[in-house]
Amino acid sequence: MPSPSPSPSPMAINIASPSPTRSMFSKKRSKPPIASAASYLNALSQADARARTTRAPTATPALSLSSSITSSSEDTVLNESEHAYDPSNADGLTHPARPPTSEQVFTTVHTEFGHCANDKFRLTSQHALGEPLPEHVEQDPPYYILLSTYISYLILIVIGHIRDFLGKRLSPKYYTHLVPRNGYAPLNSDFDSFYTRRLKTRMDECFSQPVTGVAGRTIVLLDRISPDYNHTHIFTGTRTRALNISSYNYLGFAQARGGCADAVEESIIRYGVTTCGARLEGGSSDLHTTTEALVAEFVGMEDALISSMGFATNSAYIPALVGKGSLVISDELNHASIRFGTRLSGANVRMFKHNDMRNLESLLREVISQGQPKTHRPWKKILVVVEGLYSMEGTLVNLPVILELKKKYKFYLFVDEAHSIGALGPHGRGVADYFGIDPRSIDILMGTFTKSFGAAGGYIAGNKALIDRLRVRGHLGPYAEAMTPPVLTQVLASMASIMGVAVPSPASDAVSNTLVPTAHPGPASESALPSWLTLPPLLASGIEGRSRLRRLAFNSRYLHRGLVKLGFITYGHPASPIVPLLLFNPGKMCMFHRMMLDRATPIVVVVVAYPATPLVTSRVRFCVSAAHTKEDVDTVLRACDEIGDVLDLKHGKAEGGERWSIERIIASAEELAGSS
Repeated sequence: MPSPSPSPSPMAINIASPSPTRSMFSKKRSKPPIASAASYLNALSQADARARTTRAPTATPALSLSSSITSSSEDTVLNESEHAYDPSNADGLTHPARPPTSEQVFTTVHTEFGHCANDKFRLTSQHALGEPLPEHVEQDPPYYILLSTYISYLILIVIGHIRDFLGKRLSPKYYTHLVPRNGYAPLNSDFDSFYTRRLKTRMDECFSQPVTGVAGRTIVLLDRISPDYNHTHIFTGTRTRALNISSYNYLGFAQARGGCADAVEESIIRYGVTTCGARLEGGSSDLHTTTEALVAEFVGMEDALISSMGFATNSAYIPALVGKGSLVISDELNHASIRFGTRLSGANVRMFKHNDMRNLESLLREVISQGQPKTHRPWKKILVVVEGLYSMEGTLVNLPVILELKKKYKFYLFVDEAHSIGALGPHGRGVADYFGIDPRSIDILMGTFTKSFGAAGGYIAGNKALIDRLRVRGHLGPYAEAMTPPVLTQVLASMASIMGVAVPSPASDAVSNTLVPTAHPGPASESALPSWLTLPPLLASGIEGRSRLRRLAFNSRYLHRGLVKLGFITYGHPASPIVPLLLFNPGKMCMFHRMMLDRATPIVVVVVAYPATPLVTSRVRFCVSAAHTKEDVDTVLRACDEIGDVLDLKHGKAEGGERWSIERIIASAEELAGSS
């Protein structure tokens, strides 16, 4: 894929159009096209057999010098500072290069963030005011797909039980951890571990892939083989750089270079690495108070508190909100951290069908009229817990309707914005920003810093009285360690880059601050940031932050619409950066993963199966980022188109009843992304 010549923009000025160069992912030898899945499996099994026999290190075919890392070549991202800048190669892809500090060129390497100067590939993430949120209609595959999926699991289960029966008698040493021994009960249950041992192990190559470096636009995989059918893995000593479509790096702030990284480096010099976390349990510092104030301003709430772990934010603070005599009404697809927190609270729990507002209202009528079990006394409080963006489905909460129900039935609303904050809305302020709703109409906003902000930890935001109570009653206050200065600085720098610092939005910018209520303020004041924290002009002005938001919106809609037009069954809202593509059959999960990784441009994907999803709805989950270029999305669509034909995955009904060719989709990207 040749690198396109960028046109002048605020991010790239006076760069000469580079001559066509080899792609960073190009291989030395091209492979013949795959005729069928059977031929691919046959070739793959032969390669695996040779690997198990010889145990010789094998590697993914070499990429170009800038992207392939073998035992004889080092990571160019780590060693770029040792080389001079080559003006004939603006992207710095063919040869290791360090861009100069001048603002006339890009300030980050292309492997971390794919630069795009074409304003056509931009879109504002915003729901049309007054229009209802369209309901997501799940498409069912043909019956033979469902039947073959059930049969596949049945065969795996039967063969697994036969192997267990024979293995316990013929090779008992491999089952010692599953049977009573020396008067002790087994620590692992034979029945409970059956799925892990007999089903998941067969496709373990799809999970827990070892990587190194920054999870940016590309990622470096540590190559490995398995001589014993995934029971153990052996590193080959080689590495492969692949296009990364699997990380929650929504805005591309997971970068080893740039303004945010420079700010983090400065914080380490000033504070050290663990000043706030290693010695002070529940401690605080000036960075903590500054970060909490900026978070509250960013999400449009009175106050906020932060914690060092996103999962613990839900599981530790929900018990401080509700208790015995209270009722939690939870969406059936809420995250495990929410489920864990509600169990710890001791409150009664009821669930409603995913995003089904009629079912929610019916449940509210029932629980309010019946009251508490046995006594039928009124509930002390009712808390409805939903997510802004559901990570497995890619669906958005129907926030306008929930707020109407809130006014009618007088319950408290808790919105988990782990995936939506920073990824949705014209200002990146989450689902309230996306729908143009005052965030203070929501009682509790929760979010994490691990996705859009490239940091770690989580936050709770609400009115000051609520946050003060949580500081005292929440378990994380007295027991958990505080966030470290580098992490806090990354949060401050990335959040300020989205907001802008004390500079009004340019009149020419396509996103106007009048689109949403004033509860979502514009730039952060300089006093809201540490005096030593300075950002480059493009970040401080908010220009690059707004550009990233609009690039993410375009990439998300383009990939979603493109997959639908190709004929795939997908889930989720078009504005969601999470795009699930349904695979169904368990055998196709490994095949899809291998075939994506074995292409001329290797692509690393996330495959999701039971129990994270229902048994028959296994899927691959694409995670789009602002770091991806339009050409990167083209590459993913081309790969899906070819592999979808081989694996028989195109069972969806295209919008309008007409499927498009891949060439037409690529040529009509603006039309697809802009369609409602």
